[in-house]
Amino acid sequence: ALEPGRDLVADRGYDARALIDLVESRGGRAHIPTCRDRKVQRSVDPALYRQRNLIERFFNKLKHFRRIATRYDKTARNFLAAVLLASTRIWMRFESTT
Repeated sequence: ALEPGRDLVADRGYDARALIDLVESRGGRAHIPTCRDRKVQRSVDPALYRQRNLIERFFNKLKHFRRIATRYDKTARNFLAAVLLASTRIWMRFESTT
């Protein structure tokens, strides 16, 4: 469902030529660092990759909440509420230190 002209940012685990060709065939750009064992290395915009890393670290912090990691809530509404509460707590912890 990638819209034309959009960017796809992923980590090294998604470095497959078939995936990159699929993104390019749909008019997008793949920002995926190459695996270290490849002969031809692609460059990735450091600022864009840093933003992806921030999002990944946020989800890692979110998974430290047991209720989120184990999907304790059975309904989507309650699960979303738990995610919002945990996100708010993470955000407050970050804002209080700056």
